[in-house]
Amino acid sequence: MTAAARAAAVVVVGDALLDRDLVGTAGRLAPDAPVPVIDDPVDHSRPGGAGLAAALAAADGGPVTLVTALGADEAGGRVRALLEDAGVVVIDLGLDGATPQKVRVRAGTQSLARLDYGGPAGSPGAVTPAARRALRSAGAVLVSDYGRGVAAEPSVRGALAQAARRSPLVWDPHVRGLRPVPGVRLATPNRDEARAFAERLPAADGDGAGAPGPREGLAAVTATARALVGAWQAAGVAVTLGARGALLVGADGTPLAVPAPVLGAGDPCGAGDRFAARAAVALAAGALPSEAVTEAVAAASAFVAAGGAAAWRPDASTASDPFRPPAPGPGSPEPAVPAGSAAEVVAAVRARGGTVVATGGCFDLLHAGHVQMLQAARALGDCLVVCLNSDASVRRLKGPERPLVPAADRAAVLLGLGCVDAVTVFEEDTPEAVLATLRPHVWAKGADYAVEDLPEAPMLETWGGQAVVLPYLPGRSTTGLVAQAVTRAR
Repeated sequence: MTAAARAAAVVVVGDALLDRDLVGTAGRLAPDAPVPVIDDPVDHSRPGGAGLAAALAAADGGPVTLVTALGADEAGGRVRALLEDAGVVVIDLGLDGATPQKVRVRAGTQSLARLDYGGPAGSPGAVTPAARRALRSAGAVLVSDYGRGVAAEPSVRGALAQAARRSPLVWDPHVRGLRPVPGVRLATPNRDEARAFAERLPAADGDGAGAPGPREGLAAVTATARALVGAWQAAGVAVTLGARGALLVGADGTPLAVPAPVLGAGDPCGAGDRFAARAAVALAAGALPSEAVTEAVAAASAFVAAGGAAAWRPDASTASDPFRPPAPGPGSPEPAVPAGSAAEVVAAVRARGGTVVATGGCFDLLHAGHVQMLQAARALGDCLVVCLNSDASVRRLKGPERPLVPAADRAAVLLGLGCVDAVTVFEEDTPEAVLATLRPHVWAKGADYAVEDLPEAPMLETWGGQAVVLPYLPGRSTTGLVAQAVTRAR
């Protein structure tokens, strides 16, 4: 995430809910019915709906305002407090009814039941002067429509239509909501939502989209997205496909498939909000829709792997928050991979009680020795994070002619290996700072080191970690490859 992304103001408009997880343990069945008994449930509350989208956008570092409608009840007050704790400015239009609540009853990570409170949607109030001012100054606007009336309120909808002419507008639709206002930069339905909206289109409006047709496969998704681009007068429609990533179709009809990285199973609750929030933050920073969708897929995948909405914490200012990318130091270049992805992978593994392994190096020209060492390191635990020297760091260590391959490309090659789960770039000569943040259980290096020579070893011991050395294929080195290439070129 760039510095511009962290500074750009995002305004989220939509229906906020109170989400609660009642989490306990289940070790027996009730004597009067074949249902589990949940012992000692703990109530974990978080903002839901548009509230979660706003909290996640705030975790990406920039100022965020939420325009929503809350009831004058305990649930509404709780949502407001949670959002303010997360750094979100709340503009409440007022709700003529109860603040909706969704309660999941869970045994550990397994959901057993969901209880919904709030009944039919209440009537939100009209747009306020404060809401209009926020929309006029927004770097980007995200409409998180949960079909409960905020985005459909006539004055709000009119203000959004005006906002779409000034700023990038992302519309995350709901099947119970209305179609987006004309001119949105990006609409982000999931596959089922896209299909439902397309089936409502008249044949002339959707170029036959309303007629029955193939319902599966990328060809069907592409046809649906093209129909919605035209009908909604949108610059782009990104259909989210869960673990398969997203498919973006722009005004020219060209489909761009953005696959999701494989980060392991997790809780998909809130993934759509994470996707839309990151896309809006990226667009506010000046990203192209294709760049915003690529960022959003990576962020949503990491979010799911880290535990989804259930892992959300209200204080997004702490370094341990897995959903907030760490700010770079003065003069630091942009990391080569999405900042925070390593932290998200580590958080997911820790949540499962797994072992975190890290290694580090320049990896300038990847060779068989590197690959064997990385595979051996990954076998020591449940994830492998590679701490990669930045270009400036490599120059200091290896000389002014190195690196031969820039950090972005070195990270991409490493991430292409099945044994590497995440890459994080560091600027220093040694990775103590990044290790202090990740706190891996194991720090592994090639056998050309001895443990007592590793400057990181004493640090690992402070949190109970262990530094180890691994077998290394003899005769393989980047320096040797460079020398051979120069000799053969003469």
